[in-house]
Amino acid sequence: MSGTSDQWPSELRLKDQGRLLRIVFESGAAYDLSAEYLRVMSPSAEVQGHSPEERVTVGGKRHCAIIGVEPVGTYAVRLTFDDLHSTGIFSWPYLYELGSQHEEKWAFYEAELTAKGLNRDSEGQA
Repeated sequence: MSGTSDQWPSELRLKDQGRLLRIVFESGAAYDLSAEYLRVMSPSAEVQGHSPEERVTVGGKRHCAIIGVEPVGTYAVRLTFDDLHSTGIFSWPYLYELGSQHEEKWAFYEAELTAKGLNRDSEGQA
């Protein structure tokens, strides 16, 4: 059960004019997650679909920013991005996963972009 309690945030702060979300967990783990990374990994059905095959690869978000952070109960936050995407609810365990597995998830995302002929600077899907 310690995994869940370790994934409880003690600090959540926007930095660099919304381009970074700093999250510190009670375990001591701390991550600076870019708005771009959070936007393209949004847990929303619009991005993730309802199965891995339905996942949408989102390009063109290199310069996006977070313009809103709204608590959802005591278990998550809803982030609003400057493209007005706001349907993803980021649970504490999902934010922890995004931070702790950043390198692998980012490499997978970049491979997806390349495979689909998309890039970080021009709008693609979703």
